[in-house]
Parts: sequence; structure tokens; C-alpha cells
Amino acid sequence: MGVLDGRVALVTGASRGIGAEIARRFGAAGAAVAVTARSTSGAPTAMPGTIDQTVAEISGAGGHAVAIPADLSRPDDRTRLVEETSARLGAPDILVSNAAVTWFAPVAEFTLRRYALMFAVQVEAPFHLATLVLPGLRARGAGWILNISSGAARHPAVPASRAVRGGTVYGMCKAALERFSTGLAAELYDDNIAVNALSPSRVVPTPGTIFHHLTSQDDPRAEPPAVMAEAALLLCHREPRTLTGRIAYSQELLAEFGVPVPRLPAAACGSAPLGYQKDVQGLDLIPVHPQRVDLQRAQ
Repeated sequence: MGVLDGRVALVTGASRGIGAEIARRFGAAGAAVAVTARSTSGAPTAMPGTIDQTVAEISGAGGHAVAIPADLSRPDDRTRLVEETSARLGAPDILVSNAAVTWFAPVAEFTLRRYALMFAVQVEAPFHLATLVLPGLRARGAGWILNISSGAARHPAVPASRAVRGGTVYGMCKAALERFSTGLAAELYDDNIAVNALSPSRVVPTPGTIFHHLTSQDDPRAEPPAVMAEAALLLCHREPRTLTGRIAYSQELLAEFGVPVPRLPAAACGSAPLGYQKDVQGLDLIPVHPQRVDLQRAQ
């Protein structure tokens, strides 16, 4: 019996990286997963990974998933996404908004078109999708909404280090997403619907972060995507009123609840999938000391 048996999860940005890892983990935990992004086997992008590949990995491990392509910058696509998910799997019990399109450039060089597109995908889409799934969550008397954020939401030091220059708009998107998450959590507490924001404790090697030169596949300081997936699962199955309104960080959250940190190789950059099974056999887990989480030491 998986902790998500009987649940329907909708995960955006699930063709690769953190989104694909969360979709695989939820499938292993028993959820029927709607996997969405723009990248499909018939319309791949320059980066590795498609929603069809993610679905094949979930199905191959004994889970159930469907691929629903969507461009989340388009309101009509968001509406269709929720309608098709409901028609094929049932109304979502869980919404994970992970999709992102990102450019890094100083404000003086940022174009309005890119600014608008980033906010459409990273802020407007999570907002709109939440409103679309709310009627179903309220009807069932429980639900979970999780927005994937980043440490970039934190205010930078002044003067800023070279590492954070060019990330102002990205940080704005994530800060807005976090404020939306806590506000919605307060609004929906009486409806028994949990809303949280989750960020990685360390940079996660994904096709996107590697493309932007934020990390590398073999970076010993990086966090495997399985850590975010395990933290996402924690936030999307507990009794909603007991774990809501959090701006959480993956390793700190797992340590707080005594959940082992997955000791797994990063699989988000085109290497073999992690191979979750329905009974979660084969995971190499390490215990977490409640006062210290040091994934680098465990690798």
C-alpha cells in the first residue's frame, strides 16, 4: 500500500529535472500521475527529457501515468490540462506547480517579453491552476497544493556576489510564488487543503541548472533530485491541517520529520532514471541526524 494510493496528482514541468523526479516518486507511492510540459516525443526540445519518457518510466516501475502536453503560458492550455486530467484520471487531489522558463540577465538588459513570459509560467500559471483544481479539492474535503520555489526568493546581500547577479527577475517570481503559497494556505485552512512552497537546500543538477552554469552533473556540493522528490511526497500526503503554510527547504524538512535523505545519484540530466518501484524497494537511504543534514558528506 502506497501513501498516495487512490490519489490523482498533477505535476507540471515534469519532462525532466525536479518535476520528472517528483512524478516518478508519486507514481511509486501509488498515485495516478498526470505529467505535463511542452516537451513530447513528437516535439522534443534542445534539452533531454520528454513527458512521454517520464510516463514510460513510471509505467515501467508499475505505476500509472498519462502525458498531457501543455504550454502553461497560455490560459486555455491550463484549463484544458485540468479538464483532461479529470477526464482521464479523475479530479486532481494533488497539484505540484514546478514548471519554469528562466533567463538570467541584469534588470537593465531584461526584455519585457521575457519578463512577462517568466511571470506567466512561474506565477500566473500556479495561481490559475490552483483556482481550477479548488472546486474538486473542496468537494472531496481534502487536498494538497505544492509550489516549487528556490533560495533565489531570499533577498540578496548588497553588494551582491557575482553568483546572484542577473537573478533578480527569477527571484521576484519565486518570492511572489511563496507569498501566494502562504496566503492561499491561510485561506484554505478551513477547507482542509494544504498549500506549501518547497525549495532545494542546495542546487540540484538538472538540464536547466547545468545549462545556466549553476552546477554540474558531478558537483559534490549539489543535491540529488531525489531529495526534493522525497520532501514533496512528505508535503503532499500528511493530514493537510498539520502541515501547511510552509516555506520549506528539502533537507531541513526531511530532518525535521526524521525522514531519511535519499542517497541516490542525480538522474535528471539524461542519465538512467532512478527506478522507483511501487514498493520503493532498492532505494539506498541514509538516516538523518535531526540537528545536521549534510548530503555532501553522505555522497
